[in-house]
Amino acid sequence: MTHVTEIAEGIYRISTPVALGGVPDSFSFNQFLIADELPLLFHTGPRRLFPLVVEAVATLMPPAKLRYIGLSHVEADECGSLNEWLAVAPDAVPLCGVVAAEVSIADLADRAPRALGDGERLVLGAHTVRWFDTPHVPHAWECGVLFEERTRTLLCGDLFTQPGSGQPAMTEGDILGPSESFRQAMDYFSHTRNARAILDRLAQVAPSTLACMHGSTWKGEGASLLRALADALDAGAPPLLPNRERKATSSKP
Repeated sequence: MTHVTEIAEGIYRISTPVALGGVPDSFSFNQFLIADELPLLFHTGPRRLFPLVVEAVATLMPPAKLRYIGLSHVEADECGSLNEWLAVAPDAVPLCGVVAAEVSIADLADRAPRALGDGERLVLGAHTVRWFDTPHVPHAWECGVLFEERTRTLLCGDLFTQPGSGQPAMTEGDILGPSESFRQAMDYFSHTRNARAILDRLAQVAPSTLACMHGSTWKGEGASLLRALADALDAGAPPLLPNRERKATSSKP
């Protein structure tokens, strides 16, 4: 049931529907392959999905030719099968932000990572990706995203997570509504006070494709959608209390 769709020139979405908790059609796990001189896979998928994902990659290119296995942050759907990928791709290295490399991946991975600094570019051939640190947005200190400059594709990780697995591979319709409903139910975003600044910075690169790890890839004016997400987060954020009031509140039984 794994599906492969080209979402931008040379960028492929690999999507597997998964039933969670016995509920059919409940979720999707997406990986993104940039097929180029130095091919990059962003997100590995959970370890148990590895046989399906590697088979899908093989329909596009020999998996052994991968050079980078990228991740947004340390989580099973981001890097659960990282070492399995390193085993089938002998020239590949993990690709992540500096924090992820220092606190986790240098120890967890079977091969030393290539750490990208905030704003650093990496040329893959015809495609160039740029790393953006997004700490705690949506979650994890080491979190970050990749922007492919030629196609203006933002590999945005857990941003705009949409439940279900029956959505189209690509859409120009509403993904903010479903993703906000899911966020309200799951509360998987951190409550960092820096979310708007981080999302505004991503909006400045004006992506035209948002490659979501869960749900449809979205086409349109990405800057407006990112700022709409910032507005939604501001509207639902808990009030910031003065330090003294926060201490008094936390001491109550």
